[in-house]
Amino acid sequence: MHLIYYILSSFTIVVSILPLIPNQHWIFRVWEFGRIQVVIVQMVTLLLGLVFFQDKSLIFWGTILLNAALIVNHLVILIPYTTLYKRKAADKINTDSKPISIISVNVYQFNKGHHQLIDLVKEEKPDILLTMESNQEWENSLSVLEDEYPNFKKVALENTYGIHFYTRLKVKSMKVNYLIADDLPSIEACLYTDNGETFTFFGIHPPPPSPTEEETAKERDGELLAVGKKVQEMEGSVIVVGDFNNVAWARSSILFRKTSELIDPRIGRGFVSTFHAKYRVLRFPIDLFFHSADIFIEDFKTLRNVGSDHLPLYCSFYLNRDENVQEEEVISLQEDEKEEVNDFIEKGVKETGDRPAVAAE
Repeated sequence: MHLIYYILSSFTIVVSILPLIPNQHWIFRVWEFGRIQVVIVQMVTLLLGLVFFQDKSLIFWGTILLNAALIVNHLVILIPYTTLYKRKAADKINTDSKPISIISVNVYQFNKGHHQLIDLVKEEKPDILLTMESNQEWENSLSVLEDEYPNFKKVALENTYGIHFYTRLKVKSMKVNYLIADDLPSIEACLYTDNGETFTFFGIHPPPPSPTEEETAKERDGELLAVGKKVQEMEGSVIVVGDFNNVAWARSSILFRKTSELIDPRIGRGFVSTFHAKYRVLRFPIDLFFHSADIFIEDFKTLRNVGSDHLPLYCSFYLNRDENVQEEEVISLQEDEKEEVNDFIEKGVKETGDRPAVAAE
């Protein structure tokens, strides 16, 4: 039991400290993803030590105190993303227009169950469908939806970074951006609501830092913050959604939120974890969603598995420009953080990915 305790304590202490180190290598950043699981293991470890240890040495108390301090740090970071955290109540909601609904899903390029997603879309009837990792085979299969979704932008790639956008809403403008690399497309579309108001939609899918993908988080962080700066310069309602390959509480996600001055609907609602779809115990939220303060979220949840390693993310919302429905305070960059953001973007542009290049539009 002593050996088990010290092995678990060493592991949880190390993986709790690594994310606190400002290094973009995957060894440091990947542990941000599993913060929920780590804190649970850490709590169990601490209780095992207190209950089963008879001879409590100085080393023992050192590990107990360090684990306890790191547990508190985890909880301070995570509690805002749970229902224990109270959101600001929306006093007025303008429901004169219909809510707008979105399904965003990383389909997993090698998933052959195309019909599962198509059936789900036909059931849910979202106004917008965003798919990521969608290649030519997926594009061919999703063509059956084009009568119902006549406005679309399609980028079929075989490098797991294809992206497809479909909408039944009227389109003012629509384009593909390559903000960081010529093989990382993102979608930008200005859309009309049923009552003629406009909002801007961004769909993004930057690469994750991992031993099997990118060695560092430079491209991911650069892409996120480049989008954030683009949003900051815009007027009007904005939605940013996609597979961020990042958790909401990570440093770069917080910087994105501050740069864009958008709101994270997970705050006060729960984790709404999307990955890994097949392993509930190892699931965490990396498909993210951010919105401007003049948008009210009606529903925010995951949908059933469509054969991918990600669960589809569903959101319905109202535009409420004339009403004070802000659910969470907008946070902005501090002066010293602006240089950090620019540094992240510069590093992302300079980073050379391992994916085969494609021609930019």
